Amino acid sequence: MIDADETFDGTWPFAPKFFHGNGFAMHYVDQPFDSATGGGETFLCLHGEPTWGYLYRNIIPRLDKYGRVIVPDQMGFGKSETPQDRAYSIQEHCDNLEKLVLDLDLTNLTLVLQDWGGPIGSTIAYRHPDRVSRLCVMNAMVGGRAPESAGSFQVSPWLNWVNGPAFEPTIQNLSATALSVMKRVGFESTAQVDETWIRAYAAPFPTPESTIAAQRFPQCIADRQTVDFLKTVRTAEATAAIKKMPAMLIFGEADRALPQAFTIGCFKDLWPDGPVVTLPGVGHFLQEDAPETVSALIQQFVQMT
Repeated sequence: MIDADETFDGTWPFAPKFFHGNGFAMHYVDQPFDSATGGGETFLCLHGEPTWGYLYRNIIPRLDKYGRVIVPDQMGFGKSETPQDRAYSIQEHCDNLEKLVLDLDLTNLTLVLQDWGGPIGSTIAYRHPDRVSRLCVMNAMVGGRAPESAGSFQVSPWLNWVNGPAFEPTIQNLSATALSVMKRVGFESTAQVDETWIRAYAAPFPTPESTIAAQRFPQCIADRQTVDFLKTVRTAEATAAIKKMPAMLIFGEADRALPQAFTIGCFKDLWPDGPVVTLPGVGHFLQEDAPETVSALIQQFVQMT
């Protein structure tokens, strides 16, 4: 857990807020709409593995011109606490987020979802469709079934590495390996990496015990508990409701975790007419590789819908 007031040399200038309704300190940023006129959208931006809200540091100042921006840190990441008595199941993460959304009484939501933020954040749309206006999906899965012609998730280089002998010792040492793990998943814009960047992404993981959430996320992929839980969320009725929402997919083509054709196929199964934008030379962490482009695409989509 990072100190609440840490700004990483001013690169993370956002005031920390904490929600305690889940039995631990869950950190989030709540950046107000940057306009004297009031109103605007509400953007809920979700990160995944092994990052935290810092991933959105270059996007928050662009989106707050259009509305309120809320960026939580998942349990075990960023400035949120890492309780050692939790299972770190996908259901727990989804329930944590739901309680935060309900406590803040968030409505008119634009969900901005990347990596594990996809299945976690989209649960808000499945459970509470009345609170969600649209979804911006970015290198993430939110349901749907790809056609056989789109191939399989099993060909993912990241998944093959996760199932190999190097995964556990590497993840348990994230204080030293965060950059290499992100490179392995798909991070292309390494020219920006400096000591502050390294410190920001290493800071949540000072000990092997502090990496428990990062260890569990990949394990949840093949966990029967994850599959069964998502089935209870993605009912026929809930799926029919989410299909009516405007949705866009932005996909960085240099992703080594999610196969492109498979991910697009799943998205198109839910939203056949939903726009898909692919970005050559951009990796899985497209908030790092192309923050200006990603922000502009989100802004354009909001204005169109």
